[in-house]
Amino acid sequence: MKESFDVLIVGIGGQGVILTSNVLGEGCLIEGRSVRAAETHGMAQRGGSVECHVRIDGQFGPLIPAGTADLMIAFDLLEALRYRHFLAPGGKMILNDHIVVPTSVYTRKLEIPTRESILEALSGSDLTAIDAGGIAEEAGNVLARNIVMIGAASSLIPLKEESLLGAVRRNVPEKTVEINIRAFELGREAFDGQG
Repeated sequence: MKESFDVLIVGIGGQGVILTSNVLGEGCLIEGRSVRAAETHGMAQRGGSVECHVRIDGQFGPLIPAGTADLMIAFDLLEALRYRHFLAPGGKMILNDHIVVPTSVYTRKLEIPTRESILEALSGSDLTAIDAGGIAEEAGNVLARNIVMIGAASSLIPLKEESLLGAVRRNVPEKTVEINIRAFELGREAFDGQG
């Protein structure tokens, strides 16, 4: 029987994927729980794919085996499509309803899937798509979209809300704490509003 709760966080370099995993890890530490985490990224500084594995109460290593993630937090629809094979049957996805068009599309004249075709390909999964960028702007800064995503996923993560908020406070610059707390709250409201 699987003991850990496994969260895969995916996106593009610069979207705050690693900070998001740090917040989840810090939330575990606040509660005195075991956490295993790993990040893999290619040319993240150039908009490359980034993935972070976070195993809450994990005991056997940081990488989530394909087909076993309980939750995927995807900052980009294309990245959700790329990593969907990690999701366990019955797993849930929180998606930022946004597509970052890779540079290679322009240089090699490639065709990217449409939003509708991506959502259709993911339709067998339990997913919730939110406009994290728009919600972050409402909170006061579009860069807080990663905290919006944590807020949206917070009711699915087996950590107390106050632990996650404490972790946000510890991991964001002091001058942005208020905006990020608001982003978390608005993200949670957006998810609850779709339930």
